[in-house]
Amino acid sequence: MKILRASEDYLEAMLIMKNRRGYIRSIDIAEYLGVTKPSVTYTTKRLRENGYITMDVDGLITLTDSGMEIASKMLDRHHTLTKFLVSLGIDEITAEKDACKIEHDISQETYEAICAHAMKHGAGNN
Repeated sequence: MKILRASEDYLEAMLIMKNRRGYIRSIDIAEYLGVTKPSVTYTTKRLRENGYITMDVDGLITLTDSGMEIASKMLDRHHTLTKFLVSLGIDEITAEKDACKIEHDISQETYEAICAHAMKHGAGNN
């Protein structure tokens, strides 16, 4: 099943929140992504329905195995692409923004070539 770009962004943001704070709340996701609380409510409902997250009675979100797999993949791509762009001389803020756009659309073949290039030139992929 193909997951939407916005859903990938939400799952990635959720993993970042989990790593930073140890928990995931809708309000933190809204703040991090710069979206409204109703947008988060709508998307988290869809993510729950598709089995990517669960939510407890207090509203704390947990990534399921499938949600964690997607979130981890997107976060890894984001970090790798950011480092790659920085290694090309792009400033870190621009590299971060561009990596976020690129991470969704780049083919696996191109991503692997970037990883191989980065490894060859000492940049690594994490």
